[in-house]
Amino acid sequence: MITFTLRNGVQWSDGTPITAQQVVESWLHHLAPETASEYAYMMAEVVKGAADYNEGHGPASGVAIRAVNDRTFEVTMNGPTPYALDMMAHYAFSPLPMHVINRYGSNWTRVENFVGNGPFILSEYIPNNRIVVTPNDKYWNSANVFLTKITFLPIEDQNTSYNAFLNGEIDWDTGVPLARIDEVKLHKDYQVAPQAGTYYILINHVDYAPLRDARVRKALAMAINRQELIDNVVKGGQLPANSLVPSMGDYVATPGNPYNVAEAQRLLAEAGYPGGAGLPTFEYVYNTLDSHRIIGEYIQQALRNNLGVNITLRNMEWASYLDYRDTPSMQLARAGWIADYMDPQNLLDLLISNTGNNDGRYSNAEYDRLIRQATVMPAGAARNAIMRQAEDIAITQDQALIPIYFYVSQSMIDLSKWDGWYPNVMDTHPYVGMKKK
Repeated sequence: MITFTLRNGVQWSDGTPITAQQVVESWLHHLAPETASEYAYMMAEVVKGAADYNEGHGPASGVAIRAVNDRTFEVTMNGPTPYALDMMAHYAFSPLPMHVINRYGSNWTRVENFVGNGPFILSEYIPNNRIVVTPNDKYWNSANVFLTKITFLPIEDQNTSYNAFLNGEIDWDTGVPLARIDEVKLHKDYQVAPQAGTYYILINHVDYAPLRDARVRKALAMAINRQELIDNVVKGGQLPANSLVPSMGDYVATPGNPYNVAEAQRLLAEAGYPGGAGLPTFEYVYNTLDSHRIIGEYIQQALRNNLGVNITLRNMEWASYLDYRDTPSMQLARAGWIADYMDPQNLLDLLISNTGNNDGRYSNAEYDRLIRQATVMPAGAARNAIMRQAEDIAITQDQALIPIYFYVSQSMIDLSKWDGWYPNVMDTHPYVGMKKK
């Protein structure tokens, strides 16, 4: 059991007190089947009774979350769950203003209805144009909020955002144009750091017969020279990935299926497609960023040259891309995951059967069993061994997806002008404490 105590006197931005019972109701709302939260599985796996409720097999009263008094609530876990506290810092566990949600429903996030408990509140939202936030004077640590306004601009084209930074129109660019990486790397304001995440190719495991064959999936993976891609194309200091999980503490990831053209050709022939003969042309979709297009073109050329496999590239704007990934029409797709907390299970959970983020619909009962076993084990070598065994099944044996590289964060920000911004492996930058020098 974990006992949480709220800070004394905390309030919502409308002045309503935040209570332990509101936190309980928020978590139950997150778990409710009708909410259909894609992150509900995180809570469902670890909180006693949560899975039954989330799957519609049990009542909300069976979830082991209980308010003791106005400031204290208790959570009973299924087991030790060594990553529990880190996971509960994820925004999916944030308390929600249920008094506002109950009144306005899905319209609670409109500017005129919005209520929050963070350092900033929503003051303007123009879809596809900008989001503006201003300080929340009810925030518990408002004395350390120095920024008077933050404007977020949804600029999809990385050249446009990079030029805006160079012209002094924006203070922080959260990505850089791959086609100009040599120029970018020479700029004094370029900030790069290792990042706990993986860029990979998502595979549809259900709707296309060739992709249901692990030999075909392995052949595709082994035909891509990741080091060449990094050295000659992305050039940002990324590390080649043959596993899903990047380096995390004392966890040693599976070796996966590294670049080996001869073995890839053998596997493809064994599957009945020698030299790619008999295979359809696959579609590879990616969200509209020039960097994804350039990487897609490299993958397209590698598969054609090394295996005789043809793929077409299709770009989509972000919302359409996310929707399309979750349909039977998706064959191959650009994908990536940045760790929400520093535990291998955060990435390994992506491949549990029938979970919200398993867009490729990979399913292996033994993998599921091992991951659920690891969920309730204490930290240590035994748990690492179980997770490694599971990852070996999903990646080395089944090639559930095709890892490409481990991320680095790449930003443009002038640190001679700003305090409170620090490179870090999670690429997380709280705005509390950030200020101009």
